Amino acid sequence: MEAGPARGAGRLRRTVGSPLQIALLLASFVLTAYAGVRLLADDWLGVAVWFVGAALLHDLVLLPLYSVADRVPRLAGRYVNHLRIPALFSLLLLLVWFPLITGPADRYAKVTGRPEGNNGYAMHWLWLTVALFAVSGIWLAARTAFERRHRRRVVQGRRRATKDRPPHSH
Repeated sequence: MEAGPARGAGRLRRTVGSPLQIALLLASFVLTAYAGVRLLADDWLGVAVWFVGAALLHDLVLLPLYSVADRVPRLAGRYVNHLRIPALFSLLLLLVWFPLITGPADRYAKVTGRPEGNNGYAMHWLWLTVALFAVSGIWLAARTAFERRHRRRVVQGRRRATKDRPPHSH
């Protein structure tokens, strides 16, 4: 049986993790605090409103939507991820670029140093969405062709094996 302090240290290590994990966690907290201070320095009310709005949008609208979408795979079969993943990335890019697509151009021109105007962010997002779904469709076609080819080989291998040996009744 282990001694008391060593046993407690083992439990703490299992609960918290290794010293490297603790150091990385602390470093991430420091980086998050630094980013938060820098972010909130200019327009803290706007950031707070955006953050609360994003949390409410996620919890009240998006969470029920993708909870229902998780119950749909019976309809879409095993191909549901070939739609879900590009849609997820497309919506994430829309969320990131939404202020640039819809917002006032002069505000972002001051911050980024890029010339005023939309600069085609909406078109960039649309083309990336098309590319994501195209890559997913190509991946699905290649996967389906590979599985059909593999299934054909397995069936042919079974036929060949049954022709070479006599039935079990002999």
